[in-house]
Amino acid sequence: MDYRLRTVDYLMPVLAIFTALVLSSLFIIISDTKVLSAWGDFFVNPGAALKMSGMSLARAYGALFEGSIGSPARMAQGVVTYLRTGDSQPLLQAFYPLSESLVATVPYIFAGLAVALGFRCGLFNIGAEGQLFIGALTSVWVGYSIKGLPWIIHLPLALLAGALGGAIWGAIPGYLKARTGAHEVINTIMMNYIAFRLSDYMLTGPMKRSGYNPVSPPIERSAWLPKFFPDPLRFHAGFFLALAVAALVYVFLWKTTWGFEIRTVGANPHAARYAGISVTQNLVLAMALSGALAGLAGANEVLGVNHFMAQAFSSGYGFDSIALALLGKSYPAGVVLASLLWGVLRAGAIRMQSRARIPVDIIGIMQAMVIVFVAAPAVVRWIYRIRVREEVEEAVFTRGWGG
Repeated sequence: MDYRLRTVDYLMPVLAIFTALVLSSLFIIISDTKVLSAWGDFFVNPGAALKMSGMSLARAYGALFEGSIGSPARMAQGVVTYLRTGDSQPLLQAFYPLSESLVATVPYIFAGLAVALGFRCGLFNIGAEGQLFIGALTSVWVGYSIKGLPWIIHLPLALLAGALGGAIWGAIPGYLKARTGAHEVINTIMMNYIAFRLSDYMLTGPMKRSGYNPVSPPIERSAWLPKFFPDPLRFHAGFFLALAVAALVYVFLWKTTWGFEIRTVGANPHAARYAGISVTQNLVLAMALSGALAGLAGANEVLGVNHFMAQAFSSGYGFDSIALALLGKSYPAGVVLASLLWGVLRAGAIRMQSRARIPVDIIGIMQAMVIVFVAAPAVVRWIYRIRVREEVEEAVFTRGWGG
């Protein structure tokens, strides 16, 4: 691969994020009525308008940082208090924002990897949300219905059930794509709705907790993903599991024959077929693996965070994963970094709204702008006057989705 292409690939997401933050600042400013009033008198007192705009942005982004990472002063004070008195509560409270950011990152990593793997095979898996629901359903069933097992057996079994449920749900549109040519976008969208309604039925019927509606029974403690700290911190082993799975996805795609065949089919299915690679088999395999990863996202939420399943328990992780795969350029490491960004924005949004009085929808606007600029790299190149040779450009267009 051309070195200049690699440099641009790494630079474009950074510039897209930076541009999105700059433009989002305009929305933060216009959402503050006092700042707007000051800009109305700009020609009378321009300094006041600029000063109030700067203060508004500093307050908003400061609240976003404290809500997602935490206050360095509070962290230091918590450490000092713990060392002097042994009281861990101030320390736990100080690290709570960082813990919540990492907890929110975990399902994003799994779901982002799911979509990225599909992209590598030239498939647009919009069904990660439905596969996530099915993975949660199967893992929660194994979690509460099987009793008396040690955690070393029960927990892997519940995780495997989540991955298997998602894999089956993803393999169905993959098979339809491979055998009939039915477009995976349409099929996965329809499978999403089937998964949503199926989960509604199960949680109000066969899997309904007695006296509660619509909630599943709680899973056995032997199926919980281990936590590393006492309450209120919810940080659990799922974070490290997600990093390990990201490393496995990299090894699978770039170090194994199956991964090479999947990427070859994504780059050029006609050339792959001519070379003796089974396009049908790889389409089904890629969608099944993609579904398994999305299923692990649902299993993670059940086994590591909620310990039961409720209706509409996911807040759009599967749909956000499309943006994460695009932002990460369908590379596992890129998806992990993009997921960390999304987790930080998600965790900091509430603090930004409560302290800086900035609408939480601004975070949605910020994320949408990141997607827009990542999906339209020509715009970013035009803004920053980045020149790429014509032959390098052609190399980009020969790749599959999200490459």
